[in-house]
Amino acid sequence: MFQPKASKQEAKADTTTRVAREIMDVEVAKREAKTERLRLARLEREYAEADKPSKPAAAKPRKAAVAKKTKR
Repeated sequence: MFQPKASKQEAKADTTTRVAREIMDVEVAKREAKTERLRLARLEREYAEADKPSKPAAAKPRKAAVAKKTKR
């Protein structure tokens, strides 16, 4: 029946809140799209690497450990 009219301050705050939420929603959508794109690229890369026979890594010779001098 009777709906009170929002004051100028309330109307401006409501507009600001609405615009801020729209901006955040767009950012979330972009982030989710990027995450999905990167996830798919990673899965494709892992699938391609799984198909290739892997070569065993050549063992690197270890250097002899040098004894440290202690101060007394």
